Amino acid sequence: MRSSAVHSAGPGQGAAGDWFPTLRPHVELIARRRAGALRLARRDATAQRVGELMRPGGFRIGMFASHLDSPRMLAVGVDGTVYATLPRTGQVVALQDTDEDGRADRRRVMVSDLPEVHGICIHDGQMYLATVDEVFVCRIRDDATVGSPELLLENLPFGGRHPCRTIGFGPDEHLYIAVGSSGHCCKESNPEHATILRASPNGMRRSVFARGLRNASGFGWHPLTDQMWAMDDGNDGFGGVGPPEELNRVEEGKDYGWPFVWGDGQLVSTDAVNIESLQALAQTTVPPVLTYEAHSSPMAMVFYTGDQFPPRYRNDAFVTMHGSSGCDPAVGHEVVRIRFDRRGQPVAFQKFVSGFLIDGGRGFFGRPAGLAVAKDGSLLVGDDANGVIYRVSYEGEGR
Repeated sequence: MRSSAVHSAGPGQGAAGDWFPTLRPHVELIARRRAGALRLARRDATAQRVGELMRPGGFRIGMFASHLDSPRMLAVGVDGTVYATLPRTGQVVALQDTDEDGRADRRRVMVSDLPEVHGICIHDGQMYLATVDEVFVCRIRDDATVGSPELLLENLPFGGRHPCRTIGFGPDEHLYIAVGSSGHCCKESNPEHATILRASPNGMRRSVFARGLRNASGFGWHPLTDQMWAMDDGNDGFGGVGPPEELNRVEEGKDYGWPFVWGDGQLVSTDAVNIESLQALAQTTVPPVLTYEAHSSPMAMVFYTGDQFPPRYRNDAFVTMHGSSGCDPAVGHEVVRIRFDRRGQPVAFQKFVSGFLIDGGRGFFGRPAGLAVAKDGSLLVGDDANGVIYRVSYEGEGR
């Protein structure tokens, strides 16, 4: 049961799709950003800068692939082929390290002409791909090439503020689809917005699995418990200290509060809903298990099941924090570890790879996006700002 507090603001409409009054500070922030006040300077991902990234002792970071066009989500085939979605070009590329030196030396375009393709997962020899409003499936051949995409399901909600869909198969052999909200802080007219959907493997049936999730693009299932965990992107509009990013244990039928309730029971005041109704709602929604710094913008999550890292990392999760210039200085632009205990319950966040932000938070040379565990147990991190996929490997004793 949540406690509750009211975050009030000036008058506003509150109708479906309209901004809540608490969003007004963010509107002002957008105006400042357009004026160039918070525009971050992008720098090249040079070997020197990559080498200076902060990480735990014993770990090495190199470039697995470069000169890609804004790679987003990643998946790894059973043979070790790494697949990356390129939403800007509507492509999926396959990357292979044939000489096992830690760098991809073979690159092929597997899929073309899927505008804004973003989500990707591999299940039972099939590749699943998500665009803004559709999910496709294609067969992976023995030579790691893929067949033509076939439509699996359609008519997902329009993109709006969060058009990037992520997907994954759960232990129940169903497909899960993260559908973000249409706006920053708004009431939705489509019940599938701000949810995680669950669909049958053939795409014939789908339903809302959990709701009240603003943009839970990073999700996964703990290898020991099969419990579903998701990182949710908190609201903008409350200033630099605004709603934190949330780690939620996602269960069927539960409501996680967005857009009315956030954090430990903070309420969004709006003319559309009276305070008494909000306080009652807060008692029925599920609070986060852990929280992280506001505006870090979690993007992808993967549980580590490889054998290369020290045993203490096994069954922990990694999350990319894509970063935001929504506060000054900027935050995020890092990879964090979520430590789980032996019972499979999360206990703390811990920075894993940081240092992409430079110049006192006014510049950057990377925005972590996709994540995958490579066949050799290294961790692959996509960077959609500089077109790089980094490879994090463990090569010696460390903390």
